[in-house]
Amino acid sequence: MNAGFEYREQVGPEAAGRTVLAWLSERYRHSAAALWGERIAAGEVRLDGDVAGATDVLRPGQSVVWRRPPWEEPVVPLGFAILYRDADLVAAAKPRGLPAVPNGGFLEHTLLHRVRRIHPEVVPLHRLGRGTSGLVLFARTEAARRALAAAWRAGRVEKEYRALVRGVPAEAFTVDVPIGLVPHPRLGRVHAATPGGKPAVSHVRVLARRDGETVVAVTIPTGRPHQIRIHLAAAGHPLVGDPLYVEGGRPGPDPALPGEGGYRLHAHRLALAHPASGRRLELECPLPPELRA
Repeated sequence: MNAGFEYREQVGPEAAGRTVLAWLSERYRHSAAALWGERIAAGEVRLDGDVAGATDVLRPGQSVVWRRPPWEEPVVPLGFAILYRDADLVAAAKPRGLPAVPNGGFLEHTLLHRVRRIHPEVVPLHRLGRGTSGLVLFARTEAARRALAAAWRAGRVEKEYRALVRGVPAEAFTVDVPIGLVPHPRLGRVHAATPGGKPAVSHVRVLARRDGETVVAVTIPTGRPHQIRIHLAAAGHPLVGDPLYVEGGRPGPDPALPGEGGYRLHAHRLALAHPASGRRLELECPLPPELRA
């Protein structure tokens, strides 16, 4: 059992006039309205510090807190390795299956929690999907966080991934399909290829071909959610074992959740200017056997 957690949120104008039960059950669809009603009845939800009632009407600016009791988290791989460390940065190797940050049913079974047991001050600079392995970079100071956040937004951080895809693509190609939100039967919406989405670019190089499957290197000047999975599927070469994205870059007819694994994707390399010294820093995370060329 973990220690439980308090989820806090400030009510926005879109929730004005809604009841606590209606707002929570529509905003957080991972739980049915009946379950939210049980949580409210048990006194787990507070509104401006007081125990909330299911029919309490919300006003913009109010504070809603769900005090989630301790729970048993799903079993996941908890091992990780520190790849690099200095006064400003920590780089860690995340195993496939371990969530990078708290989300859903995961709190302490996350890379962030594990790294903070050693370095309590760290803040993650980016995220990897639960099913993605590889390099995750953390800032140890606020100055480092600000500098690298700006570098990420400006496209000054080089990011290279390895992936195992279906089919035999061309030697090298670029995918620039826009990525935005589309309907999903279990989540409401999920990121996917869509004409009205935000610009995204992925550059792909073939490294090795094996019995109808191909190992590719992917560099991404942009960083949209699930970009590599979406773009390779949009190019007609979905990741082997991806339960969500099919050819075309959209969810299939019976889509899984984005965090469900089975695919092979690895954050292999990061190159950036060090936030304190300005010198070029190149970091690599060892490749799993199936992604070696």
